[in-house]
Amino acid sequence: MANVVVVGTQWGDEGKGKVVDLLTRYADYIVRFQGGNNAGHTLVVDGKQYIFHIIPSGILYENKKCLIGNGVIIDPAVLLHEMQELADNGLPVTPDRLMISERAHLIMPYHNKLDLSSEAAKKQGAKIGTTGRGIGPCYGDKISRKGIKIGELLDDALFKEKLNYNIEEKNFLLTQKFNSEPVLFDKIYRQFQEFGEQLAPYIGNVSVELDHARKNEKHILFEGAQGTQLDIDHGTYPFVTSSNTVAGNACTGSGFGPSHINCVIGILKAYTTRVGEGPFPSELFDEVGDSLQKKGGEFGATTGRKRRCGWLDAVVANEAVRINGINGLAITKLDVLSGQPQLKIATSYDEGGHRFTAMPGNIKKVASLKPVYEDMVGWSEEIRDVKSVDDLPASARAYVKRIEEITETPAFILSVGPGRDETLLLQNPFAGK
Repeated sequence: MANVVVVGTQWGDEGKGKVVDLLTRYADYIVRFQGGNNAGHTLVVDGKQYIFHIIPSGILYENKKCLIGNGVIIDPAVLLHEMQELADNGLPVTPDRLMISERAHLIMPYHNKLDLSSEAAKKQGAKIGTTGRGIGPCYGDKISRKGIKIGELLDDALFKEKLNYNIEEKNFLLTQKFNSEPVLFDKIYRQFQEFGEQLAPYIGNVSVELDHARKNEKHILFEGAQGTQLDIDHGTYPFVTSSNTVAGNACTGSGFGPSHINCVIGILKAYTTRVGEGPFPSELFDEVGDSLQKKGGEFGATTGRKRRCGWLDAVVANEAVRINGINGLAITKLDVLSGQPQLKIATSYDEGGHRFTAMPGNIKKVASLKPVYEDMVGWSEEIRDVKSVDDLPASARAYVKRIEEITETPAFILSVGPGRDETLLLQNPFAGK
């Protein structure tokens, strides 16, 4: 058996969904361990595009079991919509294929309202670029010990008690601080009663399920959302998400012992992108940045917002290798660089003559950093039909090799296009385990 964690190494949008889809072939269980529907995984299978926000992307394989861990926060309306879309496409989601941790917290309607109201009240320059889906307020309630867990939908008296307390507090904030309309207890209660009835067969103890799978020598794949630089502790705070996106949270967010993890795969886009606000040292504001954005189809899977594009940032990559304990890289969107005569890799930062090889914790300092680049020769050939590393242009092979050298981490996977078959699996983390 093998237990493998997949994480993003940048600011998210690295192509985790496609890599998880590839590795799911070799796994028995696929586990989502953090985040909510502020994340999106896009897959292209047989020419059809699928976008997942909560359900693990392994659900496209009928003989696999998908688990949603306690570290995930759930908007039931979004989850049920995803389940219905899959059913409409001939992939019904049954309780034997999907389990939701009873400890996962619920995104409530007042979380969405507070998220939007809080962001709107911030001055320009102080805005985070939140998706407005209630993620921060929900995690805030979880940490302050007043959140509502999905398993509590099955205890009517407890749910009523907690909902009443929260609505009283949230309505005070909405009306007095943000001058917004209050939320209504009866409306939310009835709505979530229905959600509970629909989701009850799927709710269970994910930690126990995973332990059973491990003892039966099953392959387990842990699927993260967002990227390392969006981690609440280790990212470019405060321009981050509200959960821990790093590999260590695969255990905390699912109830799985850390000593059982065998391998961590870091997804690294061949260039760098970022959605929303916050510093981005290698960002390009010229025609090259525009070219990468257009050719790469760089729009957020969740929000549709245009992604900011820049050269590959090796400081960010090395940060991710160190924090996550990455064993192998999955380098994605290598094909997007085809046609660029010259490539650059940011190997360090400069600020007033001071050199940085790690991301500073001071966000103002991060915003003032200038990337120090290493130049590399590009390639003109399109590579989407390539089936072997040896068939890649020499410059593309040199680029991959340089990434491996700088990060001191081997490439396990190379993605040369969006399709399932446009991937080179160099080393299978599940093989030989």
